[in-house]
Amino acid sequence: MAYAIHGSIPLSVDNGCVYCRGHVVQRGSWFDTRPNTHSGASFSPLSAAPSVVQKSLCFPYLFSQRYAKSPNNRLPFPTFRRKDLEHIPFFTIFAEKLAQFMEERRYPVGIQTFSEIIRGGYVYVDKTDLIWQLANYAKFIFMSRPRRFGKSLLTSTFESYFRGDKELFEGLKIKQLEKEWKQYPVLRFDLSGAKHLRPQGVREELSRLLDKMESVYGVNPRETTPGMRLAGLIDRAYAQTGKQVAVIIDEYDAPLLDVLHEDEELKEMREVMQEFYQRLKMQEPYIKFCFITGITKFSQLSIFSTINNLTNVTLDAKFASICGITERELTTTLSNDIEQLASVFGVSSDEMHEKLKLKYDGYHFAEDSDEVYNPFSLLKAFQQRKLNNWWFESGTPTFLIRQLKHFNTDIMSLDSLEVPSSAFDQPTENMQSALPLLYQSGYLTIKDYDRDIDSYTLSIPNQEVRIGYVKGLLPAYTGLDEAGVQMGFAAKFWRALKKGDVEQAMQEMKSYMAGIPYVEGFKKKLADAATAEGFYEYTMYLIFSMLNVYARTQVRCAGDRADMVVWMPDAIYVFELKSNGTAQEALKQIDSKGYAIPYEADGRRVVKVGVKFDKDTRVPESWVIA
Repeated sequence: MAYAIHGSIPLSVDNGCVYCRGHVVQRGSWFDTRPNTHSGASFSPLSAAPSVVQKSLCFPYLFSQRYAKSPNNRLPFPTFRRKDLEHIPFFTIFAEKLAQFMEERRYPVGIQTFSEIIRGGYVYVDKTDLIWQLANYAKFIFMSRPRRFGKSLLTSTFESYFRGDKELFEGLKIKQLEKEWKQYPVLRFDLSGAKHLRPQGVREELSRLLDKMESVYGVNPRETTPGMRLAGLIDRAYAQTGKQVAVIIDEYDAPLLDVLHEDEELKEMREVMQEFYQRLKMQEPYIKFCFITGITKFSQLSIFSTINNLTNVTLDAKFASICGITERELTTTLSNDIEQLASVFGVSSDEMHEKLKLKYDGYHFAEDSDEVYNPFSLLKAFQQRKLNNWWFESGTPTFLIRQLKHFNTDIMSLDSLEVPSSAFDQPTENMQSALPLLYQSGYLTIKDYDRDIDSYTLSIPNQEVRIGYVKGLLPAYTGLDEAGVQMGFAAKFWRALKKGDVEQAMQEMKSYMAGIPYVEGFKKKLADAATAEGFYEYTMYLIFSMLNVYARTQVRCAGDRADMVVWMPDAIYVFELKSNGTAQEALKQIDSKGYAIPYEADGRRVVKVGVKFDKDTRVPESWVIA
């Protein structure tokens, strides 16, 4: 691997390819090692190199682990070693600065402005080819994505693109696609400031945003409502520039989420937003592009009542990876970041990659689409050099907790749900369960799709979300304290399993469950459980989840279902629970039904555990391990 740097634009060179922000800008580059009298450097790209590389590599500072002399005094990329270039004056001067730059990567955590990221030399994963395609896909576009998935950065990038800020896109994929770089007036609205406001407060926030734009394009005192003022702005911007207008709206649903089940207030809030949005359709001849994004999907009839040609690309596979970081982007643009994090943890790069994948990967935003990592959590992990649950720590939405409790959601059912698209891709205000909100908010994602019956399998995306569920919802659902569960029992149970001592682990579980105060939440869960085993599954599910372990209940297998399967780093545990029957009968059922067979080729130990629970004491009475 070799690196070059020009200003604040990092280039990486791997296997003969020059990458600029993750995009291959040249393949098989050859460089001349003879003095260059024009630039003052001691080597430069050959004249046959593409112009983008000539500009970016005017002063290349390069090093790598290999060296190979080529015919005619030319060296192929990547072939430089530091000791081979120390005789070149500029290299000695800049080698340390280059090494320091590569070590001190700047991560744009909390930065959502495209121009600031580019000018500040922050890490940027290049999505501009998809942005160009989306900008030229339709005039009115809607897309929903979970919070902290880069929606605001996406809207900021659209703003820079339509303003014609060509210099910000040097070296990015879009430069190969856009030829004209026309400048358009842009009206960008960020409605995040309208969260938790009443309807009148939302009107005032819209007025504040409109004031800024009217300072550029002028005011008409006869325009007295937010919608009228928006229409007037579009008219004046078009008249003054002779160009159609780009309208970009971020977090369109921020004012609505807090009033989902408050019928009167939701009705008034909807009227405020309808009056604002309906002008977009009326101004269609003067609009070049309109992009609306948020977390949830409110129906077009209720919010965008007159925008009947709004194209929803939320589940469009072509744009599924426009927000989030793909596997390829992680292993190219961010490969050095994996290596640096691996050195902190004292593991190999491959092991670090697997840890990141388990923790932050797993999102699918369309069937047959690339899996993507949570961008906020991934970059935060690189910045802080810790694998924390960054997404949940940044704030679990209170509205989600309210919806889960409102619909009496069983969190164990979220491990694997087979549903038609209509069950989760539906208007938020019409939902009959928490499922649409869980999917749209990123707490569930697409894991599989059966095209023959048009059925989706939804599941929790990754370990971070799974742990966050339990930490955030354990007190609300059971009345138990998360910290008490984790430190009072989970650590002991984990140490026993780590040693392979399943007997000791079950003894720890028995002691812990015997001491649980059966608070109201547990009593209600037991009353609601279809079977006693269902209650024990629920309790064990929460316990295993507290261990940062992947646990699933009611796992389908050969036409039947195993009570619980737990995946550990070195073993897979298959549990069968009985309250009417013996532990031996439970173990026999694991074998007779073939519950463990799907995991025999995994490579990890497969441990079968039959457990008998006492119906009166609600603790494990006996168990058999095989």
